[in-house]
Amino acid sequence: MNIAIERYIADHPRVVDTVTVVTLFVLFLVGARISLPGATRREELWPAVLLAVNACAGVLLSRSRPRTAVVVTTACAMTASALGYLLTVLMLAPAMVAIYWLAVLTDRRTTRFHCVGVIVVLVTTATILDPVDHPLVLKTVAPIAYVLVPVAAGSARRMRRAYLDAVHARADHAERTREEEARHRVTEERMRIARELHDVVAHHLALANAQATTAAHLARSNPEQTRRMLNDLTGTTSSALRELKATVGLLRHADDVDTPLEPAPGLSRLPELMDTVRSAGLGVTLTTVGRERPLSPGVDLTAFRIVQEALTNITKHAAGAAACVRLAYSADRLAITVTNNATTTSVPAGPAAPVPAHGFGLIGMRERAQSVGGNLEAGHRPQGGFEVSTALPLYPQPSEEEERTS
Repeated sequence: MNIAIERYIADHPRVVDTVTVVTLFVLFLVGARISLPGATRREELWPAVLLAVNACAGVLLSRSRPRTAVVVTTACAMTASALGYLLTVLMLAPAMVAIYWLAVLTDRRTTRFHCVGVIVVLVTTATILDPVDHPLVLKTVAPIAYVLVPVAAGSARRMRRAYLDAVHARADHAERTREEEARHRVTEERMRIARELHDVVAHHLALANAQATTAAHLARSNPEQTRRMLNDLTGTTSSALRELKATVGLLRHADDVDTPLEPAPGLSRLPELMDTVRSAGLGVTLTTVGRERPLSPGVDLTAFRIVQEALTNITKHAAGAAACVRLAYSADRLAITVTNNATTTSVPAGPAAPVPAHGFGLIGMRERAQSVGGNLEAGHRPQGGFEVSTALPLYPQPSEEEERTS
């Protein structure tokens, strides 16, 4: 009910103001006829009518010019008191409405200043210029109470409005924060999927291209080896399709339960990767130092993708070179080094300092390493060739007894 009334008042301010002004006019005239028993009452009505018109005109300015409205209505009340009218709540009603809107629409300091001014003017006028000599209580305490009531009501409404505005602002800020966080997560997910697609597509296409080139070169001189190369090419493309399907499957709808997903690759698939790379004509060796330890899924996938991308780059940019993959396990780190012995004619020699990553391969490897808390460096070797090295953290894995306990 209250909400409907407030909505109607907000939607129809002119209707509300008209009804208010008419009501205040009638109340002012009724108040002009009230007097104390035995006191002399003014018989003329026209002064009250004139003052009521001016006071109601001032009330119409309450929303647009609240200070002016307070001054006009207070002046009318002061004049009525000087003419001998008793300052009842009915005659002060226009001034009370104006003071209420002043408290609602202005700040606390402005309200306090005008409130004190109105009280001083009314009490002084009623005390000094009253020709009827009304009781002192009605000339002092009553006007003060009549002024303080609308000040309190208007201040309460102003504070409630400020509180609601603050609540709405916090809600809007929280909504914007949630939207920004959602967009950020979507962007991160897209980047992750983009890295997966790049690793899968670039690796297998590079191998397929190397195998097809070798098969075309040996087609006439060595048909038997050409057939083996073509068989390996078939396996490479099939593996590419499987991994591509698994990666793109991340984008499927939640209710698409029929789409199977293969487990994420890890270092356990390094022998398969080595065989695939060797079939493309790249000589590669794998060396493991230290005791192998189980890796967290994120570190395991990152390690495999870094080795895969490094070997793919060697296949594309250092054809005919020999590659070496070295895994070194320590107490809390896994160091991975992928090097090739390409000569300066195959890979331009340069300083041993890291080179800027202009391609997506090195950028993706560095982002992968940083995403799990590691780091990656890539650069030319002084003796020739290229080296990619990374250090990934080894997060402790719970034992079987701890898993059963938890």
